[in-house]
Amino acid sequence: MPLSEHEQRILEEIERRLAEDDPRLVQSVAKASFAGHAIRRIRWGIAGFILGLVLLPLIVSSVWFGLASFVLMLASALLIYQYLKRLGRDQLRTYGERAGHLSVTAALARLAERLRRPRS
Repeated sequence: MPLSEHEQRILEEIERRLAEDDPRLVQSVAKASFAGHAIRRIRWGIAGFILGLVLLPLIVSSVWFGLASFVLMLASALLIYQYLKRLGRDQLRTYGERAGHLSVTAALARLAERLRRPRS
């Protein structure tokens, strides 16, 4: 249901006051995008996977360390898969061009496209 004229004016007044009170918040919200958020989550997932891979040889000292590192790797891989599947090639390419990470995001875009294709 669309806003009435009165509600629209109230909303604009709130936005104007927020911009006056906290301009940095307004800038950060304007810059935020789903692609940026997803890329950050994918980076954390990659870091978690690498940490799990590094900790995996500790299975020699304790089975629990090995199991925990495997669970960390599995959770990280699922996180990466989930966000790559949500992103499309165009979103990754656009984000990479803006951020200057063209080669990394191009590889992620190819991987995301493979994940989104139906299996035959």
